[in-house]
Amino acid sequence: MTATSPPSLTDLLHAAVTAVGGVERPGQAAMAAAVEAAVDDGSHLLVQAGTGTGKSLGYLVPALAHGERVVVATATLALQRQLVERDLPRTVAALHPLLRREPQYAMLKGRSNYLCLHRLHEGVPQDEEDGLFDPFEAAAPTSKLGKDLLRLRDWADETETGDRDGLSPGVSDRAWSQVSVTSRECLGATKCAYGAECFAEASRERAKLADVVVTNHALLAIDAIEGAPVLPSHEVLIVDEAHELVSRVTGVATGELTPGSVNRAVKRAAKLANEKAADALMSASEGFERLMELALPGRLEEIPEDLGYTLAALRDACRLVITSLGETRDRSVQDEDAVRKQALASVESIHSVAERIVEGSEYDVVWCERHDRFGASLRVAPLSVSGLLREKLFTERSVVLTSATLKLGGDFNGVAASIGLAPEGTEGEDIAVWKGIDVGSPFDYRKQGILYVARHLSQPGRDSGREDMLDELTELIEAAGGRTLGLFSSMRGAQAAAEALRGRMDHPILLQGEETLGELIRRFADDPGTCLFGTLSLWQGVDVPGPSCQLVVMDRIPFPRPDDPLVTARQKDVEARGGNGFMAVAATHAALLMAQGAGRLIRATGDRGVVAVLDPRLATARYGSFLKSSMPDLWYTTDRNQVRRSLAAIDAVAKAGPESGPGSDSGSEVEAQAETNASARSEPEPV
Repeated sequence: MTATSPPSLTDLLHAAVTAVGGVERPGQAAMAAAVEAAVDDGSHLLVQAGTGTGKSLGYLVPALAHGERVVVATATLALQRQLVERDLPRTVAALHPLLRREPQYAMLKGRSNYLCLHRLHEGVPQDEEDGLFDPFEAAAPTSKLGKDLLRLRDWADETETGDRDGLSPGVSDRAWSQVSVTSRECLGATKCAYGAECFAEASRERAKLADVVVTNHALLAIDAIEGAPVLPSHEVLIVDEAHELVSRVTGVATGELTPGSVNRAVKRAAKLANEKAADALMSASEGFERLMELALPGRLEEIPEDLGYTLAALRDACRLVITSLGETRDRSVQDEDAVRKQALASVESIHSVAERIVEGSEYDVVWCERHDRFGASLRVAPLSVSGLLREKLFTERSVVLTSATLKLGGDFNGVAASIGLAPEGTEGEDIAVWKGIDVGSPFDYRKQGILYVARHLSQPGRDSGREDMLDELTELIEAAGGRTLGLFSSMRGAQAAAEALRGRMDHPILLQGEETLGELIRRFADDPGTCLFGTLSLWQGVDVPGPSCQLVVMDRIPFPRPDDPLVTARQKDVEARGGNGFMAVAATHAALLMAQGAGRLIRATGDRGVVAVLDPRLATARYGSFLKSSMPDLWYTTDRNQVRRSLAAIDAVAKAGPESGPGSDSGSEVEAQAETNASARSEPEPV
């Protein structure tokens, strides 16, 4: 490199990897080169980068080198923190002398994630059930809510960002709602007495000046859906944890009506709306509540006449209240502007959802849900978000999507279709050009792990207790010496298994929901003899390298519930267009979760273990090969005796301790490695 020539990508990546104390990987270098090419020519890129690749630096280095503003959207708080607190500071410091500039970075979240100084200091009269006392005035509040609010007031004097995630330990959602506002409830910086000090506004100003803005999928979805820009203008968008994008966008685009939310809107509107409008909303609310008491769960392919009439009345009453709130003033109401904004936010939300359901778009799915704790709700969601993403995401900027699980069934086309992209290589006017690459993983999956399918077990039934599955699970855990992450397709299944096995074995079994998830994972990692059982968040949220997690068990293939209205509607839509609805929706959903779940096993180069699927359909059903090809390339077997011997050998190595690791003279390590290598040399059984 001469004094005037720009630094090469290789030099930049080497500097960044050295700065974070990492190891350069061929997959990381391949990813960085592909990101650089996509950004330079304005095309789009899907990158599958396995665990341990170092994908964060694989996209940050070429993005920073490009020099234009980049938005990085992630799904989890953990990755956002890693980027802002570790990867970006070290990478920027390492690249500064080479680039001869110091890129700036900032984190940006939705407004309700930041403490609102106006709400904190001025307060807003809450709904009747929340406003029986002012916890700030209590000298020594005894309620959990009162204590949380006093702690938040003290924290407000210390925090520099006002970001809820910077508060440790955290507070309840109810407590946080007392000191935060949504974008609809916000008075606006120019009208608020605390506008100059506003944490949310400060975060937006930092984002406007930053070269890299780290945000989340939800805010990215809001920016796309609502039309009003939330994110600063940018030339490059990087979506990490991209396998989560469709579900997060669907969540943001889903509307909900409940009797409780409508009643809150009534109470808030009554404070300022004229009597006629308030009475109309009250009457419509009562009619809606009566209907929801009798509503049966399930999809509403056509809106029943009585529900349509009730929703239309609710929509029209909301419109009257919105007009009234814009016309009436009542100076006797304390902090009238804030109360008005809160009321408007509630009523406008009810109005928009009621109107959307009444209009009955063919691109929406409407259904009713009943929950034992929360009662009935009416929901509406888009049949697909692919069109929205195609229109809003892939125009006027280069987009890079990356995850450890983007190739399902062996190619990228399934994921690409879900986000609005045509099959790779398709050409034509207004068709986004994209490329998919799999940069692999630094792990040797076939030598490090085994995929075991318990082909001999009974097929899971919807209500079956599956005693043979519990027997198999017990034997596997005993062979592994504990060290088991149990991934269940339902919370009921996890609870039943935990209850049954606690009476059969001495190994401690932790159960999701009995403690905070962070505490459960910490205890699981600290005690190798422990097992952790749970459901959805564990399939994707556990990173425990080493001997504490050497057996990952899936109780069954995690297909979505067959009575899920949105899943059913999407399958029917695919079939109506000549496709295979089951494979496109249910099997793809299961493949994604199984790929993520299996990825919990091998988290470091020294890890060894088994992924055990206690569902014979993976070995016997026609779709089994599709699901297996979406998972890491572990050695495959249905031989239960082989797996028990391998688990016992791996357990023996783990118990022998670090002195038995690679390079030592211990026979235990040799035994365990030989067990796995013997498997790798064998031919898999035909499926």
